[in-house]
Amino acid sequence: MANIRSAKKRIRSDSRKAIRNRAKKSDLNTSIRNAREALSGNDFEAAQEEVMSAVSKLDRAAEKGVIHRNNAARRKSRLMKGLTKISKSD
Repeated sequence: MANIRSAKKRIRSDSRKAIRNRAKKSDLNTSIRNAREALSGNDFEAAQEEVMSAVSKLDRAAEKGVIHRNNAARRKSRLMKGLTKISKSD
């Protein structure tokens, strides 16, 4: 356990941030899962809506520091690649 006052405060604030980050990451992963399911369904309009929602959440998560910006870029790239693939098949 920390003895210094500022270290005790840091522990409290870190625990609050960890709870918030866990919730944001869970929401983000759900959104990505929904986008992948929509991509596998081959319905372009629904897939596009889900992918754009996931991309927006990825951008926000990277901006807030919940995930690394390269992680967000990689995931967005893969989602857009899948969207392009089903758009060409239609």
